[in-house]
Amino acid sequence: MPEDESKQKVSSEEVSPESVSGLDPWTIDELPKPPPARGWNLLAVIGPGAIILGVSVGSGEWLLGPAVFVKYGMTLLWVTTVAVFLQTILNTEVVRYTLYTGEPIVTGFMRTRPKATFWAWFYAALYFLHHGWPGWAGTAAGAIFYLFYGRLANDADSETIFLIGVTAFLLCVVILLFGRRIERTLEILNWILIVFILGGFFVLCLMFASPGIWWEATVGFFGLNWQTGSFEFLPLEADWFLIGAFAAYCGAGGVSNLTYSNWARDKGFGMGQKVGFIPAMVGGQEVHLAHTGTVFRPNKENLARWKEWWRIIRFDQWGVFFVGAMLGMGLPAILYISLIEPGRDIRGLSIAAELAEAATTRGGAAVSFTIAFMGAWVLFKTQLNILEGYVRAVTDILWTANRRVREWRGGDVRVVYYSVMVVVVLWGVIALRLAKPLILLQLGANMAAVVMVISSLHLLYLNTKLLPVELRPPLWRRVGLVMMAVFYGFFVYLWLMGGFVPNPEKGFLFNIPKYLGFG
Repeated sequence: MPEDESKQKVSSEEVSPESVSGLDPWTIDELPKPPPARGWNLLAVIGPGAIILGVSVGSGEWLLGPAVFVKYGMTLLWVTTVAVFLQTILNTEVVRYTLYTGEPIVTGFMRTRPKATFWAWFYAALYFLHHGWPGWAGTAAGAIFYLFYGRLANDADSETIFLIGVTAFLLCVVILLFGRRIERTLEILNWILIVFILGGFFVLCLMFASPGIWWEATVGFFGLNWQTGSFEFLPLEADWFLIGAFAAYCGAGGVSNLTYSNWARDKGFGMGQKVGFIPAMVGGQEVHLAHTGTVFRPNKENLARWKEWWRIIRFDQWGVFFVGAMLGMGLPAILYISLIEPGRDIRGLSIAAELAEAATTRGGAAVSFTIAFMGAWVLFKTQLNILEGYVRAVTDILWTANRRVREWRGGDVRVVYYSVMVVVVLWGVIALRLAKPLILLQLGANMAAVVMVISSLHLLYLNTKLLPVELRPPLWRRVGLVMMAVFYGFFVYLWLMGGFVPNPEKGFLFNIPKYLGFG
């Protein structure tokens, strides 16, 4: 972690505002001109939005959301509407900082008081609590098991599920070894995911869903129960641990939103072109990655370029992430409700294959196989994104904070990146033994809500203090960040306390061993 800032003897009056925590000051350069981004060429320019959408269309949409909708109904889709809207604001504000500095947002957080050391450890811990549990590989194993064995896994198959999960986890590592720029590899794979999964869901919904269910989902995005004609925002008797996890994973959630800035930096958005990127070990060449950002003077020419960059970001987020995340939750909801009996609790080792099993009687073996394959691909691809984002974020924290890390092995950032990956993977294999995969997912998802409460307010402070006045967010965006903290703080309270009134029988704080699967 960071070197001891107390060794620095410079008085606070002589330190630039971005260096008060002990990090090196920014350098100054011109904002690069944006690439042509009109018509179809815009799709070639964007990319990080596809990666974060690939994270979004994962466990929340394939597992936690369906578990909620089957059990409680589609009126809870209103949570998706609010969550995705607020997360899109958060994402654009995260990249606002990166466009100006070329730094990931956590580096920005490390530039605030009390000191860089504190925030480095703090956000590294949040990344671990959220992404340190490879439940996506574990749940993907349930769908892969179904593909090979033609049946749902049960408790007797737990060892097989574990081995499949470990294999899937290690395959993620193999993929990340190849390519020139790791961000580009993820970008390509996630575009494939978006087209294949959302297109496949749409076709399956046309095959199996009645017009009434389509309409039920549409009004559900506003909390309306079409059958009763009333708004039903939250069930009276609810599993708040499940609902809190669902709320957090509507959209990307938690540190995944923060990692958007790391991918944007490596894509070369804005001043990201001035600082370098993390290359792959096989096929990538050693690239100098700056440990501090480079900013630009807000003159007329740079501000004109800024507007063009901001137009690209708006499309990347509102056109790709927002629309895709809404479809990514709505289409699976329609399909699950069409095929699975309402009121069931589908959580278990085979949750990822429940939909495939339910489709057998109505669509035959071919449709069942297709759905199981989609489930395996969605969850495996999410695990790949999560693993890469986790390792990338920790690498950037170490690279920014510690000179000895930057000088290790000749200053090749790839050595740091893949060393971190080894540690993360070894822990992941152990974690898969600790609890059932879905428990790991729910634990990580609820921690994501905690992250969003903290990071939204920290981001608001950062973008209104360190950015030039011309680049600071307008009032409505500042209100959006505050509302995000309130929204997710509400769900954090519910799952910790077990309801509006603290309930010792249901609250997570009162039943930690039970919720972790040990009690």
